[in-house]
Amino acid sequence: MSFFEPGQFVSHPHCPDWGIGQIQSVTGHRVTVNFENQGKVLINTMLVDLVVIE
Repeated sequence: MSFFEPGQFVSHPHCPDWGIGQIQSVTGHRVTVNFENQGKVLINTMLVDLVVIE
C-alpha cells in the first residue's frame, strides 16, 4: 500500500496526457492532485494506483 502526502509529484497511470501532478491534500483514500494539463482532480486511491515521481 502506498502512502501519499501533500507536495509529492505523481502521474495517473490511465491518463498520461494529464501530465505530472502535485498532491494538494490527502484525506484517507481521497487524494486531491493538481495536474499540469487537467487541473485539480479528486482521486480515490482504492481505485487508481497513482505513480509517485521520485
